[in-house]
Amino acid sequence: MTLKVLIVDDEALARERLRTLLGDCRAPAANVVAEAANAAQALAWLGRQQIDLALIDIHMPGTDGLTLAQTVSALPQPPAVVFVTAYAEHAVAAFELEVLDYLTKPVRLERLQAALQKADRSRQSAQGKSAALPEQMLIIQERGRTERVPLSQVLYLKAELKYITVRTPTKSYLLEGSLSELEDKYRDRFMRVHRNALIARDAVQALEKHHDPQEGEGWAVRLIGIDELLLVSRRQLAAVRELVKG
Repeated sequence: MTLKVLIVDDEALARERLRTLLGDCRAPAANVVAEAANAAQALAWLGRQQIDLALIDIHMPGTDGLTLAQTVSALPQPPAVVFVTAYAEHAVAAFELEVLDYLTKPVRLERLQAALQKADRSRQSAQGKSAALPEQMLIIQERGRTERVPLSQVLYLKAELKYITVRTPTKSYLLEGSLSELEDKYRDRFMRVHRNALIARDAVQALEKHHDPQEGEGWAVRLIGIDELLLVSRRQLAAVRELVKG
């Protein structure tokens, strides 16, 4: 699964560094769906977007991160909170607020990945308590063996000849079937970006200008966890732009 992350820091360079580090995280991956320079902006985002994890600086103009975390904890569906700060002396106060973790700047990739894993375990635990439906699976039959691939791990589905390529962050599979049937069945999870491709809605990282030897100048979508770009058709471009905006 991919964590939806909100970065809250009054320094643009600090937000950019965190975004870059999050782009390198795997298992789980992270999708930065919003950034905020202060507490008011953060709460505005939380009011209209479901967030899994908020990375919050402590020293900010106006309402500081400690106060913001208290406010966030009172929300109906609060995200997990991890403090990211240059000041280690607030650690005791932070954990009294029952935040998930406390990272000091400059943040190391390994520590950030560990914090994401904590957030993912916390989310899974909460989902388990809410009696969620069993994980949906794709049944892959390859070379005489059958494998169950969790739908939550699938980044894209791409039709190629008579097969569909099923791509996860670590592996590709071949599946016999119809792309249109998969689109109809899992419409809430995937969206069409091209006549031959569906992408996971929560895996989108960016929309980029792209030159394709066959189709010329156009657009492509970058997904979290893989380097491969997927072409976006003119017909689907507006919908993908809206998805990227969140």
